[in-house]
Amino acid sequence: MGAVPDAEGPARRFWVRFRKESVFAAYTPFVVCLASGRLELETFRHYIAQDVYFLRAFARAYEMAEECADDDDAKMSISELRKAILEEMKMHDAIVEEWGVDLTKESTPNLATVKYTDFLLATAAGKIEGGKGPIKIATPFEKTKIAAYTLGAMTPCMRLYAFLGKELQSFLDPGETNHLYKKWIENYSSESFESSALQTEELLDKLSISLTGEELEVIEKLYHQAMKLEIDFFSAQPIVQQTVVPLSRVQDPAEHQLIIFSDFDLTCTVVDSSAILAEIAILTAPKADQIGPENVNARKSSADLRNSWDALSSLYTEEHEQCIESIIPSEEAKGLCEALEQLSDFEKRANSRVIESGVLKGVNLEDIKRAGERLILQDGCPGFFQQIVNKKEELNADVHILSYCWCGDLIRSAFSSGGLNVVNIHSNEFTYEESVSTGEIVMKVESPMDKARAFKDVLSHSDNGKHVSIYIGDSVGDLLCLLEADVGIVVGSSSSLRRVGHQFGVSFVPLFTGLVKKQREFVDGDSSSWKGLSGILYTVSSWAEIHAFILGP
Repeated sequence: MGAVPDAEGPARRFWVRFRKESVFAAYTPFVVCLASGRLELETFRHYIAQDVYFLRAFARAYEMAEECADDDDAKMSISELRKAILEEMKMHDAIVEEWGVDLTKESTPNLATVKYTDFLLATAAGKIEGGKGPIKIATPFEKTKIAAYTLGAMTPCMRLYAFLGKELQSFLDPGETNHLYKKWIENYSSESFESSALQTEELLDKLSISLTGEELEVIEKLYHQAMKLEIDFFSAQPIVQQTVVPLSRVQDPAEHQLIIFSDFDLTCTVVDSSAILAEIAILTAPKADQIGPENVNARKSSADLRNSWDALSSLYTEEHEQCIESIIPSEEAKGLCEALEQLSDFEKRANSRVIESGVLKGVNLEDIKRAGERLILQDGCPGFFQQIVNKKEELNADVHILSYCWCGDLIRSAFSSGGLNVVNIHSNEFTYEESVSTGEIVMKVESPMDKARAFKDVLSHSDNGKHVSIYIGDSVGDLLCLLEADVGIVVGSSSSLRRVGHQFGVSFVPLFTGLVKKQREFVDGDSSSWKGLSGILYTVSSWAEIHAFILGP
């Protein structure tokens, strides 16, 4: 991404906190088409016209902030930033002249442009959204505070454009001359623009030094609001050409059902569910001195359970690594399914050891449900599924969780606590006697083959057999489903998944890169369908990317 401000400053903290939302700008149809070099010229002309309105407001806001700054250094810095904006407007003038954009004939500012410019100029005038009215300017310090607030509303725009410039620069071939928007990308990926963004952030940090915690919270809210308004600005650019994003709008719900599958452990969760279930058993077990010699059928003590679980866990890790090594042949050629049969056998042996150990015996169902309600899911995961469920009818969507988890009640509780009761769960199940686990597990999904069978069974019952399937997973156990789906998305950075995948000819491509390539192919005459892309899996670093790809901002 390039340089960033001091790690201790508010500008850095705010960007780190809200950076994940930048993907909602990158994944807009406008930016994806722009990156591909296939954005229709008329759309870009409209964007330039809107951006001119925006830059004029930006320059005016800098001017107002300069008037509020209380020392010469700050005034000089703001003046330099304003000059940089005026230079940016000159670049727009060159584009206008080169492509024949007549700003006098272009449309008036659209709603998204007006919302951002009004917000920016109101902030620079001391009218803070959510406040009780304009800030009273009684002292030089009050004026400086307004300058800080104004920079808080401007900084995310600078950083977001620098971020997008760097992201899009990777799609420029050094020898390429026919990328229509090369000049635009080069400007925002340049060192000079990065320097302006960094200077803006450093100035925000400087102006914020004397502010109270409450005042810094105001700036954080302004920063976040500006980020959302900037995303809205990109989203509002009118696209008349067909695009590959967001997927939910590309596919016609009347013709195709959207079926989303996801693994659970370490795809949706932060911690593996097996460790959570074991911890419940250990914490609710009696201590050794509470077990009398007359009760031979009592649960193991918490100390004994801890020792048993540690031994099982260590053995699992060791044998799993050995299994992965055996799957990757150096000489003997194997098919993927044959190789994954070894993993299936290993998983079944490991599960049998857990059942035989009695570690999971005596766990109360209510304790499991409470643990599920408190289970920490990956950032952005609950929100994504909530949006899918809320728009279930509109999208003609269905959601299925395919998991090795030993206890479906844990998964159901984790999702139902967020109001996601309609998610379909395919997993293993504890057996109970009067709501207390017997230690036995009904094994339904304990291998890659089991997951693949459940996956295919769901698809076979989809509406009219017409569907678009998405599978989201993180491990070797998900590989068959990832490859069977129309779109396979890999969360995280499992080295074993990549090693096994590469061994069998699977390519791992960053999702955004794949979308840009797909947009190029589509405009150049290839099909827009995601079907038939066997052997390609798309990688993401966050659930925000999945949300942006499927649903948009």
